[in-house]
Order: sequence, then structure tokens, then C-alpha cells
Amino acid sequence: MKKLISTIAILVFAVIFTNDANAQKFRPLDKSPADVVLSPTRGADKVLKIVYSRPQLDGRSLDKLAPNGKVWRTGANEASQITFYKDVNFGGEEVKAGTYSLFTIPGEKEWTVIINSATNDWGAFSYNKDKDVARVKATVTKSADSIEAFSITVQDGKLYLGWANTIVSVPVK
Repeated sequence: MKKLISTIAILVFAVIFTNDANAQKFRPLDKSPADVVLSPTRGADKVLKIVYSRPQLDGRSLDKLAPNGKVWRTGANEASQITFYKDVNFGGEEVKAGTYSLFTIPGEKEWTVIINSATNDWGAFSYNKDKDVARVKATVTKSADSIEAFSITVQDGKLYLGWANTIVSVPVK
């Protein structure tokens, strides 16, 4: 009888601990991984931070993924968020320190870059123009090399968006 109780106890513990060890299921890596841009990248005196997801071209065309003339979330998944740690001049528009969503409207020769007060939205599905804080026309240039993963960087006082052979820039002071 003692042997039977011991065997049952061992089996119960084995089942409980095996289930606990395997209880967490982690999803695979996201196809559009999240990234963060800080400017400046070093030091404590930050001007801005952008949190966004990086979709891949994966054989698709930019105009299919971010159609001309339509509001785009400027990345993938959640709407990209931009935090200004101090008041800035964004492409000629004064923007107060705070956290905003970053949207764009792609175009052939220029893009409209939008700073919007709504945050924590998924994509651009609930985009509301009435919450725009700034709308600026951005310069578009062509890259000789194709950029597979949508990318954002800040260099020399400009915010750059790059994808496929398109590079968009907005001055930030």
C-alpha cells in the first residue's frame, strides 16, 4: 500500500511540475519586429524617442504596403509613437513636449508626416484628423539600394524614414 501511495504521489508531482514547466507558450518572433530610435543616441539630454515596428518588403512593393494618398501607421502593428522630451520645431511646426502617434500619407514626390495626439491605437484604423498636432510636407529622395525593412533614424537634425528605394526626411530642431 505504501508503495502504491508513493508511486501515485510521484506521478501526481511529475504531472504538476511537467505542466507548470510547459504552461507558458511563447509566440514565435514577430515578422515586423519592434524597434526604438533615440536622439541623440548617447547622453541623458534626449530630444525624441520613436517606438515602431519594422515591416519587411518580402517581395512586395512599397505602394501596396503603404499606398499613396492614404494615411499609413508608419510601420506595422500599433501606430508608431513619437515622444518629444522638449518642445521642438518639426518640419516648420512647433510641437510641445509629449507623446504622440506618428502617421504618414505617402506620395510620389512628397509625403505628409503627421504628429497626432491620439496614442495606443492599432494601425491607422481609428486615425482622427481632428487630433493632428502637426502636418508637414516631407522631402522624398530615392536610394540607390533597396531598404528591405522599414527603418527610421535621426541624423544631423533630420528624421529619416526609409523603405524600398524611398527616403523621406523632416527637419527636427
